[in-house]
Amino acid sequence: MSVSAPPLHYDLKGLKCPLPVLKTRKRLAALAPGDELQIETTDPLAGIDIPHFCQQEGHTVLAMERTETGHRFLIRRADQLKPETDPF
Repeated sequence: MSVSAPPLHYDLKGLKCPLPVLKTRKRLAALAPGDELQIETTDPLAGIDIPHFCQQEGHTVLAMERTETGHRFLIRRADQLKPETDPF
């Protein structure tokens, strides 16, 4: 029976859009497939942006909750990362 490691915690409080998504993307890219990342944000748009980013990139939002100062997300990294595309 294997015991999984606790999720890595990433504090993104105080950052405004688009930084929470950009930093989450970079941190998830450094993790192994299936690893979990817990992020905390104070950006009000993160409640929309982070789930949308995860859906687009194939990551799984395991939990999302509103906190006193923002949002907390638990994300499982996708098995494969999608190639980055230039949005412009």
